[in-house]
Amino acid sequence: MRNLASAETQHPQLRRELGLKDLILAQILCVVGSQWVGVGAKLGRAHLVFWLSAILLFYLPLAYTVMLLNKREPLEGGLYRWATSGFGDFLGFMTAWNLWMYAIICVPEVLYVIPTDISYFIGHGAEWMPASRRFSGLLILAVTVLISLIAVRGLGVGKWLHNSGSVMICTAYAILIVLPLLAAFYGHNVHYQALPWQAPTLSLFSLAIFGQMTIGALSGFEYVAIMAGECRNPERTVGRSVLISAPIIAMMFVLGTSSVLAFVGDRPINLIGPIPQTFRLALGGTSSGEALARFGILLAIGRAIANGSLLFTGITRLPMTAGWNHVLPGWFTALHPRWRTPVNSIAFVAVLILVMLVLSMLGVREQETMQLLSNASTVHYGISYMALFALPLFGFAKFRKDLPPRSRVIAGAGLFSTLIAVIIAVHPIIDVSSNISYAVKIAGTVIVSNIIGVLIYRKRER
Repeated sequence: MRNLASAETQHPQLRRELGLKDLILAQILCVVGSQWVGVGAKLGRAHLVFWLSAILLFYLPLAYTVMLLNKREPLEGGLYRWATSGFGDFLGFMTAWNLWMYAIICVPEVLYVIPTDISYFIGHGAEWMPASRRFSGLLILAVTVLISLIAVRGLGVGKWLHNSGSVMICTAYAILIVLPLLAAFYGHNVHYQALPWQAPTLSLFSLAIFGQMTIGALSGFEYVAIMAGECRNPERTVGRSVLISAPIIAMMFVLGTSSVLAFVGDRPINLIGPIPQTFRLALGGTSSGEALARFGILLAIGRAIANGSLLFTGITRLPMTAGWNHVLPGWFTALHPRWRTPVNSIAFVAVLILVMLVLSMLGVREQETMQLLSNASTVHYGISYMALFALPLFGFAKFRKDLPPRSRVIAGAGLFSTLIAVIIAVHPIIDVSSNISYAVKIAGTVIVSNIIGVLIYRKRER
């Protein structure tokens, strides 16, 4: 196995731009998405049971395992470095490959909410925007170019966009959570329970929702660790950012889902933009309500751009670190002479994201496109998480010897919930053109992408 720490010291030092405040905001931005409260609301009043189950079986084990492994190896590349140390070069590369493919798919998924949010912002007459492939494609192309330029400039500038996006999503959720209380204050008839309790019904549908709640909604703590080499004192600040942000994020999801359920009720839930949909239903009747609804929707748009930028920045670091370890060509390690950012990797990733977006939009409706992107990214992410949780259980003896015994039990819970999420990901939670075609597209994407990853690794080894 190659010496990862020494490999990093042979290359130009990255700029350490991120402090604890930046990392806390980045964790919130990375984990908290606007669509997940809509996904949870599809379970009705049973959503609290599923949120709590996902938190206990996945969210808390993830937070613990990330803090443990980052303290052990606070290096640029995060999970890629940990998996390579614990499983060797090949499985380390395949773990990083699936994490990379997740983000390649996830960036257009995040950006795909922007046309829907804009249509809600404009209101009547703009319903055509999300369904227009030309409009959506051109808009997402423009945003991709923007975040690519910001990535070249580096985290010295990018962190301000990320921090602003985190503040925006926190503000949007604060409005969402307060809406039922305002409705009750003004005497409006809204059936709202902050913490509803209802026995869940177990089915393929509810398990599919649970899968999206885990790897979809409650994931992301390890992502910031990819940029550990650009953090100040990463062995402390990354772990502390997880500890501080975790309870805030859990509260936002649970209370936000209850608010969506209170206003959407039995209506169809827009899984691309449930927060804008809720704002419109709750506030669209008056001029002041209309203005506040537009403001909330604008916050959601800002968050989507910032989150896309953060995800984009992270995935451009994985080819760079793989290049340092000679698993990918050294071309990926080229840094901008002034900003010290991986410019070749940034250009390569930008092109792949646009190709992925075009392929995902062929022959399906916008809601189905969103779910295809979401579930394909979930499976890739799930494979990476299986590697993450397997490290304390099955990693090299030398790797595991310093880990506490309780880490095996905690990681086992995370591995179990991840397996459920990966297996059930091919089951749709919306009406799709064909269930079989939907499952084949997801499974085919994952199988083909992993075959490509194996071929790339074998070629580099030869």
